[in-house]
Amino acid sequence: MTRPITMSTQKSQTKSITITTLQKMKQQGEKFTCLTAYDYCSAHAASSAGIDVILVGDSLGMVIQGHDSSLPVTIADVAYHIKCAKRGSQNALLMADLPFMSYYAEMKTLESAATLMREGAQIVKLEGGAWLAESTRLLTLHGIPVCAHMGLTPQSVNHLGGYRVQGRDPENAQKIVDEALLLQEAGANLLLLECVPQSLGKHVSETLDIPVIGIGAGADTDGQILVWHDLLGLYPGKPAKFVKNYLQGNPNGIHGAIKAYVDDVKQQRFPAEEHRYN
Repeated sequence: MTRPITMSTQKSQTKSITITTLQKMKQQGEKFTCLTAYDYCSAHAASSAGIDVILVGDSLGMVIQGHDSSLPVTIADVAYHIKCAKRGSQNALLMADLPFMSYYAEMKTLESAATLMREGAQIVKLEGGAWLAESTRLLTLHGIPVCAHMGLTPQSVNHLGGYRVQGRDPENAQKIVDEALLLQEAGANLLLLECVPQSLGKHVSETLDIPVIGIGAGADTDGQILVWHDLLGLYPGKPAKFVKNYLQGNPNGIHGAIKAYVDDVKQQRFPAEEHRYN
């Protein structure tokens, strides 16, 4: 059965979110919101509820494919889900993860990023620190925006010894700050900071000129991100400390849950103290 196109499924006339939009929001002290999405319906629901940035993340390896990590995810996997999410996104900035081992060499990095950009990504995200400086310069030189991902980097979970909070001691905290500055200098447009103490999240956000997105990084980052399945309480098992289930007890369903998340971030009610690492 063919579904007719209605006003709710057409692109909104609201101005699209861009990297420049996020930069202006940072300068004005306005928080912005990010959420993962992996298909037409989730991207449509997220963007129509006011989400500023949609991430098609390699977290799909766990929440969609059922793996115990993101490592099995391929460029083809992300490209497929980017294509689906692009059709549903109204005005959100669409970001895509470069998955494990898809950016280990210069030409591989360009080919991987180009594949995702052709399918609709507007910025790509890479995990790592100082070693990504040359890749960041290379991508931005070729017109591909970059979001650096630091702190807890899930693609390095085996090297890190598990999903552990990063930057708790002064030496490692300073290393994160220094390498974040290096990546900004190399041309990174955004930084995603995961699982660090709230004091470090605040310091990095105040130190960098580019917008900083936090997940488990406290309330002082410029933006916040959650995984779709965590926000709705769909993923089995014990949730991470930084997760809040917005669907539980919400009478307005999925749209209401996403809208509540947006409102809480904008009003700086989320993440609350119980969601932060000290």
